[in-house]
Amino acid sequence: MTARAGSGRRLDSGNVPRRLKPVLLGASRALGRATSSARTLPSFLIVGAQRCGTTSMYRTLAQHPAALKPVRQKGVHFFDTDYGKGLGWYRAHFPLELTARSVRKGTGARPLAFESSPYYMFHPLAGQRIAQDLPDVKLLILLRDPVERAYSAYTHELARGFETEPFEAALELEPERLRGEAERLSADPDYYSHAHQHNAYRTRGQYVEQLDRLTAVFGRERLHVVDSQDFFERPEAVYAAVLDFLGLPDLKTPVFERHNARPRSQMPASVQAELQQHFEPYDQRLGEWLGTVPSWRR
Repeated sequence: MTARAGSGRRLDSGNVPRRLKPVLLGASRALGRATSSARTLPSFLIVGAQRCGTTSMYRTLAQHPAALKPVRQKGVHFFDTDYGKGLGWYRAHFPLELTARSVRKGTGARPLAFESSPYYMFHPLAGQRIAQDLPDVKLLILLRDPVERAYSAYTHELARGFETEPFEAALELEPERLRGEAERLSADPDYYSHAHQHNAYRTRGQYVEQLDRLTAVFGRERLHVVDSQDFFERPEAVYAAVLDFLGLPDLKTPVFERHNARPRSQMPASVQAELQQHFEPYDQRLGEWLGTVPSWRR
């Protein structure tokens, strides 16, 4: 059954002629803006890290009867690239309060709206913005072997046309590409950096730096970190811990699937060894932050 645009359920355009999809999307957005004051805001966010299983976690949680996903897309990217559009624009992406009340009546559980934008974790201003606009929000973070993440991110950006260099060249270019970009993003709320969002293969895997920044804003108790290898190998246990963190009852057993995996060639052994050495001190600090050794260092 196809839901009405703006009803609080995702618009199903699978059977809509291609020429009509922009019209329907525009109508949905207009209705969302017009009814934004009557819509709920997120109670939790999946904030990263990119290429670490965030889509798989999002789709798993979206199966929960009391977890309310965005009306149109998985990631809204408000707190990183679209903050200037205002909180009303952001609120328009989420289900109606009426939908939330109906969910609560039907499930007996407090419904929680959420979204997944994996650039939030890395953007230098996103954490402060989230804390300001969503003061009680909880953050869900997924991490994987940063060596594998770097190559996966490179393959992802190459396929999307955001990268044109070979992997080794892109790694060599990264320091120059990123030089001063975080500072410019911090200094100018309207500044956008393509390189910072799309070409930070090594830097985005220095997870502990990002966790330290988020901890300083939110405290440890509002962050929940998932090792993606554990999630894929023991999904039931990891999912149960996530529900406990969010305060959601276990109302339905989800289908656990892995999403967004891209086929790619083997990483050169010399590059893999260099990256493993680079990430070693960051992984050691990460283990101290987590209180356990991450799966890729066990």
